[in-house]
Amino acid sequence: MTSATDRESQPGPTGIAPPPQGSASIFYDGTSSRRHTVQLSLKDRLEVAENGAVLAGWPFADIRRVDGVAGVLRLSCSSAPPLARLEVRDMALTEALILRCPHLDDNAAGRGVTAIIGWSIAATVSIVAVIWFGLPLAADRLAPLVPPALERRIGDAAEGQISALFGGKPCKAAAGAAAFNKLIREISTAAGFNTPVRSAVLDTPVPNAFALPGGKVFLFDGLLARSNDPDEIAGVLAHELGHVMHRDNTRNMIYSGGTSFLIGLLFGDVTGSGALVFGSRSLFTASYSREAEQNADDFAISVMHRLGRPTKPMGDLIFRVTGNQADKTLSILANHPLTEDRLKHLSDENRPASGPPLLTTSEWAALKAVCKSGS
Repeated sequence: MTSATDRESQPGPTGIAPPPQGSASIFYDGTSSRRHTVQLSLKDRLEVAENGAVLAGWPFADIRRVDGVAGVLRLSCSSAPPLARLEVRDMALTEALILRCPHLDDNAAGRGVTAIIGWSIAATVSIVAVIWFGLPLAADRLAPLVPPALERRIGDAAEGQISALFGGKPCKAAAGAAAFNKLIREISTAAGFNTPVRSAVLDTPVPNAFALPGGKVFLFDGLLARSNDPDEIAGVLAHELGHVMHRDNTRNMIYSGGTSFLIGLLFGDVTGSGALVFGSRSLFTASYSREAEQNADDFAISVMHRLGRPTKPMGDLIFRVTGNQADKTLSILANHPLTEDRLKHLSDENRPASGPPLLTTSEWAALKAVCKSGS
């Protein structure tokens, strides 16, 4: 004859021996902070009872292990309130539950890490896709919508970084400054600018020229020193005004700042401060697209034709810098990469001079010396 104790130790219908009933465990129902001392029964599900009253019934397939202290099996249930927890301290019950719960460790650290890695890769791919395809399109759409007053404010703010980046100050020799202003007026009038172009020659040996949003154009003395005649400088300045007219620098800042912001999200710069710095620096150092360069070249060619001046000298100057400049990091080639097609285009569109010289011989000499002390 089989005793009650023998019957409890015999395997159940599933082939798993039932554990002792009535072992005390700790239960939190997830709806209050009350701590329940409960008894567990393993039937077709895990029943949680307190003083004979069933508080919860957890399907074995829904039970998951959560972090807990050593010697305690801490459980949650996917079909119970999210904050519900059960702490099992009885070893026999622990072993029985481990056998009955097929998804007990679905929330294990290894699987969690795998999921995190998978989602991180997916997020990275999504951000790269946005940077590669979405941001250029957005920048093209947004740049024309930026009000001119805001562009001028952006240009004013960016101008403050010029000294830190290049170390140059505006050259103010009276005769040279007057010659430069005359050259800018001639070019901007031929270009059809309705507002005055703010411009200056900066005292820095870097051979460069660039434009800022809002109609600011800067010529570096390093590029002026390598030029042979006013037509070379006029072509470069007209090219820069083309970028202003087409709002390329505003478009480039939107793209670069957006790129930096999205990358910052990946690496923790959620404030976007890196985007502001990166976007501002991009006005000076980032390359324009091939299409933007071609459009600016076409603009410069049109301006020089209206002035009755040749277009080839601009290409000659940039090509001259290409051969003489060993470090092209901050030269005009860094943000205006010269290709053979561009040089050929400038040469093909060249016409003999039909208009008066843009500067007299004495004015050109004064401009060349604009950054020399005592001028």
